[in-house]
Amino acid sequence: MQMVELIRKKRDRQSLNDEEIRFFVEGVRTKRIPDYQTTALLMAIWLNGMEDGETLSLTEQMLHSGDLLEWADLPGSKVDKHSTGGVGDTTSLILAPIVASTGLWMPMIAGRGLGHTGGTLDKLESIPGFCVNLDRHRFRSILTEAHLVIGGQTETIAPVDKKLYALRDVTATVESIPLIASSILSKKLAEGIDALVLDIKVGSGAFMKTPKQAGLLAHTLVRIGAGAGKQVTALVTNMDQPLGTHVGNSLEVIEAVHVLSGRSFGDLADLSFELAAHLLVMGGKCDSMRQALSWVRGIVQRGEALAKFRQLVALQGGDAGCVDDVSRLPLADQTHDFTATKRGIIQRLDAERVGSAAMALGAGRRTAEDRIDPGVGLILHGKIGDRVEKGRPLATIFYHDAGKCKEACGFLEQAYLIGEAPPKKMRLVRRVLSSKKRSEVIH
Repeated sequence: MQMVELIRKKRDRQSLNDEEIRFFVEGVRTKRIPDYQTTALLMAIWLNGMEDGETLSLTEQMLHSGDLLEWADLPGSKVDKHSTGGVGDTTSLILAPIVASTGLWMPMIAGRGLGHTGGTLDKLESIPGFCVNLDRHRFRSILTEAHLVIGGQTETIAPVDKKLYALRDVTATVESIPLIASSILSKKLAEGIDALVLDIKVGSGAFMKTPKQAGLLAHTLVRIGAGAGKQVTALVTNMDQPLGTHVGNSLEVIEAVHVLSGRSFGDLADLSFELAAHLLVMGGKCDSMRQALSWVRGIVQRGEALAKFRQLVALQGGDAGCVDDVSRLPLADQTHDFTATKRGIIQRLDAERVGSAAMALGAGRRTAEDRIDPGVGLILHGKIGDRVEKGRPLATIFYHDAGKCKEACGFLEQAYLIGEAPPKKMRLVRRVLSSKKRSEVIH
């Protein structure tokens, strides 16, 4: 079999069979296929797409290119959640302790932020001492004790995906639905889970800018996940404005603690609770979403979720005292209030601009090698539809560098639009798709 034949087939809009996809993935793994041929095939896929059978085959081959985590000795369902990334989106830190408190297992492999979107690992590492680089023995030990562990992707988990992602990033082939779907699922299925809830963001601050793009990705992920024998539910959710009110690594941990302790409400809490409830239903703990949501809220009200988060922090080497005293988290001591230039109603709060403001302060990365400042960021004092007064703070900026603060203010000036007319109400959850409710399963 020759790689050039695979490239030619996909260039001519033909389908690749299982054997050809296995040859490709194995060639990438063993480095027998040169990067120029790999990127040629990636571009052909970007241009001509893949059928579901091809995408499923690519997912399974990438999945089996490295180690698989197995939990057969742990009774009960293993579940996880994945988000396509957003701004002020701290749902993982909230839903994971809630779900683990019910007895479900959450072996979560999370990622880092790049660009204007935040990363779960970066947020957790803002807690002094918190370790996300875990070997398999410690990963299992923490999961067994807490029903929850959150670590980073190792070199042996879906290594071919890591190689392909790096090549896609520098060859303008990132925005391919089949390649995105196989990348997400190959890593998540390697966790040894039974069920997965997906949060597909759509809007200015999301990777998917239009409902059509987000819907297509959600449909594909649900179908491919079902084809791999897993329960999958995908929610298409709004990211035209930040999800929470805190943006920045330590600040987002603080907001997560406030939600877990029952002291903060709004979009972040609502979406976190809904995602958690879906996992309770898929994990067999509840028969309905109504029952699941009631249980989720009870877990928070009784303090069980906060206790679980405290346990996780302690087991992963972090300062658990931060959970009860958030002032122990690193936070920039210089602040600046970004104020409204006129009175009115917030009609736009562009999530991408807000994320760019946080990145300008040092809360995000432009390249994978950039270092993050955990203590910088901003707190929003209003969201779309809220009335504001001239001269009152729209956001409080936490900064270390005055020049960076000025740059962040420039982004915020572009993010806000204040007018007189009430804006159209935005739905937080636009669509819900489930492998249980659909017949689009690959055989």
